[in-house]
Amino acid sequence: MSAPTAIALSGGVDSLFAAYLLKKAGTAVVGLHFLNGFEPYYIPSSTDIDSQHPILIRDPVKSGYKRLHADLQRMVADLDIPLFIFDCAAPFRSLVIDYFQSAYQSGETPNPCMVCNRHIKFGILLSAAQGLGAPHLATGHYVRTYTTPDGRVHLLKGADPSKDQAYFLARLRQDQLAAARFPLGEMEKHQVIDQAARKGLHPMASKESQDVCFIRDQAYGYFLTDTLGFKPSPGDIEDLEGARLGRHQGLHLFTIGQRRGINCPSSEPYYVYDLDTDRNVLVVGRKADLASRHCKVYDINWINPPASSSSNMQTRVRYRSPAADARVTLTSPTSAEVAFAQPQSAITPGQGAVFYAGDEVLGGGWISRADQ
Repeated sequence: MSAPTAIALSGGVDSLFAAYLLKKAGTAVVGLHFLNGFEPYYIPSSTDIDSQHPILIRDPVKSGYKRLHADLQRMVADLDIPLFIFDCAAPFRSLVIDYFQSAYQSGETPNPCMVCNRHIKFGILLSAAQGLGAPHLATGHYVRTYTTPDGRVHLLKGADPSKDQAYFLARLRQDQLAAARFPLGEMEKHQVIDQAARKGLHPMASKESQDVCFIRDQAYGYFLTDTLGFKPSPGDIEDLEGARLGRHQGLHLFTIGQRRGINCPSSEPYYVYDLDTDRNVLVVGRKADLASRHCKVYDINWINPPASSSSNMQTRVRYRSPAADARVTLTSPTSAEVAFAQPQSAITPGQGAVFYAGDEVLGGGWISRADQ
């Protein structure tokens, strides 16, 4: 009998239907559900809470997860697959939350999903799956992969352009992609919803998950202050000429390009231009001031590196913006200068810059501050 494939079950329809497709194809499936420690029902583990490894909850009922266990079992009942729950709170805190908080403290806008995918889902959760005898981990991501005869894995956008999530996986290594499985890559979201309903599959979560799962219904700023104990530091708001316009309640409440919350009356709206952490000043400008043709990117993970040190490729500077034509010039194996053919609005330090050749994701890194 062939080794099983693990499936990361979030509770939503995507991962549930991905599990169904694996079973339909004759694959033995093992379900994994992990806790990040920010669920309203989370109970800290009594043993090895500081471990950087996932903790298998061997008896969910005795551990206080009776309802969660019942809901998960009910969700996969018709699929007849074994299910394991892992407590990943400690590594999630150190690898994702600490990064999230430090980015805001330094005046950057983090992208925790990219960090989670590399270090949690296809890091410690993949290792946990392999510890259970499952060499591959499947998820409900809308992305595709293929492997060339030289053994290299190539990551492609999902077939559904409105749901494509390849951007968030741009920092996966070759070995992680080789162990990954994406059953929904060729499907569109409406097909998944319709077919899951026809098959009588009932996910735990009735609504679409948020981009940042641990925030839930809070705004970023309030999560930092109320949940993480971040201490806000009010300061001045200035325009590009240095004129004082008002006061802000903390730079962590803002990101480049933001319009809401500035509250400085003017004949035309102000947008966040820069977060000056050295002076604790929010610098604002007009919408036209946000346009830029250049940015620098560091700590690039090349899934498949470009053939030359200077290449034309498409670059996406945030998930919800289109990939734009650019000239990418390497300044080291893991850093580059990007020159866009057309100005891009609100290029934001800390966000992921992802490089494409058509539908293929070549890699991704972090947009640097101007002084890096």
